[in-house]
Amino acid sequence: MTELLTHRDGRRFGRNYRHAVRRIVAAERDGTTDAQLGLVLTFVAGAVNAGGFFYVGQYTSHMSGIVAAIADHVVLGLGSLVMIGIGALAAFTFGAAVSAILINWGRRHYVSTQYVLPIALESALLLVFGMLVGPTLPTALIQPLGIPLLCFIMGLQNATVTKISGARIRTTHVTGMVTDFGIEIGKFAYELVLRFRPASDGPAIAADRPKLALLASLLGAFVAGGITGALGFSRIGPVFAVVMALVLAALVAPSLGDILRHRRLLARRRQRRLHRD
Repeated sequence: MTELLTHRDGRRFGRNYRHAVRRIVAAERDGTTDAQLGLVLTFVAGAVNAGGFFYVGQYTSHMSGIVAAIADHVVLGLGSLVMIGIGALAAFTFGAAVSAILINWGRRHYVSTQYVLPIALESALLLVFGMLVGPTLPTALIQPLGIPLLCFIMGLQNATVTKISGARIRTTHVTGMVTDFGIEIGKFAYELVLRFRPASDGPAIAADRPKLALLASLLGAFVAGGITGALGFSRIGPVFAVVMALVLAALVAPSLGDILRHRRLLARRRQRRLHRD
């Protein structure tokens, strides 16, 4: 009896898990699914960004610092570092472009799972980095190759979540989050001031409290991911990227299965048509 209940509980958990993650990455979006996906991807971005710093000696998710470093290195005449910076910038841009290509291709072929492919690619690249590139890369090639790869992954993710959320959420850098958070804090403070002043004919001022809560959650997720990544990379090295890859894989695995089943179904239909002809 106990084994039967355990089996039923396991099947129920599996169904609930598949339903939940399919909804999180589905094409039909709402505020809840955007927040859920944003929190997961922001945590992963924080872990990869902070953890990658231990490995490559540079943060790889925000291009402002990289572009500023390129300018500094040009002035200082450090040509090799200029080329590394340009490579990082190009890799981030290329990652964003690949995300757009995959999403638009998915939109034409798999309407309900169009966002799955770039997240799956990010998971695969983190897996490759953690198992192959990171542990085996010679020291001399860590920055020239490791930085562009991590920048590509961050560009891929940032573009994906930007497309998914309609540019409401960014996950790989916190400058925009902090700016929006500060704006809402200012509106909230002004709203409190108006409560103690006589009513006026001016427009009502009210902070967007759900947005404020979301931004605070995203900031917390980035910090938590950064701490996790820093601990993981500093203790076990780049292999820790495999953990982040598995997190993303768990997010998209059921939807990838749906895509594969759909591909097999289309292949069978083509074969039947060929036999008829």
